[in-house]
Amino acid sequence: MATLRHGGDHLAEVLSKWNIKAVFTLCGGHISPILVGCEARNIKVVDCRDERNAVFAADAYARMTGLPGIAAVTAGPGVTNTLTAVKNAQLAQSPVVLLGGATATVLRGRGALQDIDQMSLVHSAVKWSARVTTVKALGPTLERGIKEAMGGVPGPVFIEVPVDVLYPESLIREMFIKETGVENPKTIGQRALKTYLQAHLFRQFHQPHVDLEAIKDLVPELPNRERATVIGQAAKLLSKAKRPALVVGSQTMVNVKDAHAIARAIEALGIPVWLGGTARGLLGRNNPLQFRHARGKALKEADVVVVCGFPFDFRMKYGFGIGGKTKIIAANLSSGELTKNRKADIAVRMHAGKFLEELSALVKPQAEWSSFIADCKKREDARDHEIASKARTSGEKVDPIHFFQRLEQQLSDDSVLVVDGGDFVATAAYILKPRSPLSWLDPGVFGTLGVGGGFAVGASTVRPKSEVWIIYGDGSSAYSLSEFDTFVRHGYAPIAVIGTDASWQQIARDQVTLLGSAIGTGLRMTSYEKVAEGYGGKGLLLTDPRKIDETIAEAKKLSKSGVPVCINVHIAKTDFREGSISI
Repeated sequence: MATLRHGGDHLAEVLSKWNIKAVFTLCGGHISPILVGCEARNIKVVDCRDERNAVFAADAYARMTGLPGIAAVTAGPGVTNTLTAVKNAQLAQSPVVLLGGATATVLRGRGALQDIDQMSLVHSAVKWSARVTTVKALGPTLERGIKEAMGGVPGPVFIEVPVDVLYPESLIREMFIKETGVENPKTIGQRALKTYLQAHLFRQFHQPHVDLEAIKDLVPELPNRERATVIGQAAKLLSKAKRPALVVGSQTMVNVKDAHAIARAIEALGIPVWLGGTARGLLGRNNPLQFRHARGKALKEADVVVVCGFPFDFRMKYGFGIGGKTKIIAANLSSGELTKNRKADIAVRMHAGKFLEELSALVKPQAEWSSFIADCKKREDARDHEIASKARTSGEKVDPIHFFQRLEQQLSDDSVLVVDGGDFVATAAYILKPRSPLSWLDPGVFGTLGVGGGFAVGASTVRPKSEVWIIYGDGSSAYSLSEFDTFVRHGYAPIAVIGTDASWQQIARDQVTLLGSAIGTGLRMTSYEKVAEGYGGKGLLLTDPRKIDETIAEAKKLSKSGVPVCINVHIAKTDFREGSISI
């Protein structure tokens, strides 16, 4: 065990105990001991170019490992820069722990560098927050934070760690005395101040830790007996269905270390399923029970719909996308999401993945379900054919549908897809098929642009040997293209694909139609491939549809050799997604 020399060591000890292999950060003097403590315990310190991206990386780490993602940022603007990413993690229900530096405890509120009320700022974006004021509280507070992040409905927590509980006692004592000028007190006031500082420092470094208030509602699930009764009722209802359907959302995958157990449960149920968010890829590429299109039509026709870890929000038309007479079974960790907008006939407050495993043990597939599955398959094939018919294989620029058709054929079996954008990314979602569980990373319900670089950092940290792809719109790419610098420094080699049409096209298309103006939606045909090269990656420009396959193959070859790649694809205009704006 490494020696505990400073507060950073205390935090690193806890992370090591939890088997957390990486911490994501952007360095700052307030938090340096955290990074050094992690280094001493072989916890990988991945330093990003923007604090938001450090939190996005921690978010991706959490989704892909079933462990909390840890980010550490410096005080003041370091913390405020993370707020969008923290809120995104909250709405995506990702267990992220943000360690935020802060000014010395004795200087708080006195005008010190980067001293602001961070606790108030982050309050609405986190599940739980705490300020550490003594060294002995560092470890227990982080332990509590990790449990809070993962317990109940998972989400982010914030722990403020002032600089004077992180650095060694001798250094802090010297700093306080020097800053206040009381090395040799001559007046009563100076002697009083020195006495106060000595007492304050003693408390900081030697006061025993007082246990924190017990965690409430850590696992908000039904008692075993009541749960068995409710799941039995759900199994009975489902077994009597003639046209059952299943919708699986991201929450089904949170804190999951064995996604294949959930996949086996879905296959055992034998009903048609639509996967959303992080659940995409759960059944692999071409499972006969898995459908991607015409979900709305199927949910209107179904007589029983099972909704797992998916709220009745805008994506489900606030619950009205399901037939009015349809019986609904819902499993969710959140009591609020079980009742928001539309109430389920049978509501089970528990982890949706575990619910599926227990439900599948009680339900046997019914022969009459095959006709409904066949109807879903017919609509699926028709929609795929319709999309394929819109692809243009020639022209001055690259048709996005045609590009993704070719990319779909060349993705490796271990590929991870990170999606960050609007129109180009939404087109990709119709065509690209995730190959395995926990291999699709999108922002979630917040719809945040800018997740690409950070998510790719996290994905590359978790699966360094896998083929990681970032699908960018040209607008969204600018938020995090600088993370190519991070890829190069840490030996990561994702492939970024930027669909360039010099427009925020998802907005422009409908803005022009509805309001008659494209104001604010124009961009330039920027040489993004050269930007990536400036950061140390390799850039490829694709303007000729005849060179799609060779360009993808070259990118894969470069990535396999350890070089991160940016393919700048000049895409043609298309009407494929007219009327698709969400507001």
